[in-house]
Amino acid sequence: MNSIILLDDQIRHLLAHLLTKDNQPLINWMTSLKIEDGNVMIIYECRPDEAAEIDLLRQKAETSIKGLATVTQVRSVLTTQRPLLKTPQKPQEPASLPTVRQIFAIASGKGGVGKSTTAANLAIAFSQSGRKVGLLDADVYGPSLPRLFSITDKPDVTADKKLVPIFRHGIYCMSIGFMVGEETPMIWRGPMVHGALQQMLKDVAWPELDMLIVDMPPGTGDAHLTLCQQVKLDGAVIVSTPQDIALIDARRGLHMFRRVQVPVLGIIENMSQFNCPNCGHVSDIFSHGGAQNEAGKLGIPFLGEIPIDLSIRLHSDQGTPITVTEPDSIVAGIYRDIGQKIINTLKVL
Repeated sequence: MNSIILLDDQIRHLLAHLLTKDNQPLINWMTSLKIEDGNVMIIYECRPDEAAEIDLLRQKAETSIKGLATVTQVRSVLTTQRPLLKTPQKPQEPASLPTVRQIFAIASGKGGVGKSTTAANLAIAFSQSGRKVGLLDADVYGPSLPRLFSITDKPDVTADKKLVPIFRHGIYCMSIGFMVGEETPMIWRGPMVHGALQQMLKDVAWPELDMLIVDMPPGTGDAHLTLCQQVKLDGAVIVSTPQDIALIDARRGLHMFRRVQVPVLGIIENMSQFNCPNCGHVSDIFSHGGAQNEAGKLGIPFLGEIPIDLSIRLHSDQGTPITVTEPDSIVAGIYRDIGQKIINTLKVL
């Protein structure tokens, strides 16, 4: 299994560095990668007008992959999307929010890696640096913001029927969890999720903001595509724990953003190490350094590592994040450092 994961990483790394004339990586067109007993099968899909250029890259990739250790055979196929019978309309470009300068997403390929806690503390860190910040909890099925910020109020509605964000800990907040009970299950199909996300983006009276942070749902499903299609994202930050099983899902999330032309600002390693407060021994409970290694392979910035710290969990459960209650702590300083790196990356893009 480890050899398959290693080969998968090597192939994806190779495809990420084969670029078109417009500097788009070949991996953006990959729709399937299967590895079995040294046999590699890759499927690419592109528009008919892209076929000539992508096929040349496909051939280069095939030659390079054949040279990798443990590979016995490589087959790759390029398919083109069938043209419609009538001329399609040009896809609508994602819109900007008129009162928001920059929008970026905090995402992960799976749940349980501390993405929402990270998003909340980063939002506060940005606010403490003097920026005007909004936080949108886009997880319709499992909203965390009401608990993280101890918000039980329902948002007001303006005369033109827009929701008013709730202001807490210096942040303008919006979540589907403000409208439903904490234990109410959201048994919704795709169109209802699409409508809810659209309302929380465009039917909210966002004030003038320097930045809006979107806490994305886990995974790479319909909700992510809806958000990327509805609003122009200036970038995305990936949160992962260090172990291999989490990094595989983080990699999927990263490639999804690349496919929809959203810049990846970097990766954060959460729950990186545990420093015992009694004896000082450091334990790598979920391994250590995996996200940093992954960042190097994929050519994206490594933004930093956040330790396993009991205070983070306790303050989050109480609705008063550690960046609020212990702003001078080492952990709060880590969140601020990561936030500054994100700001620096956004300035470069």
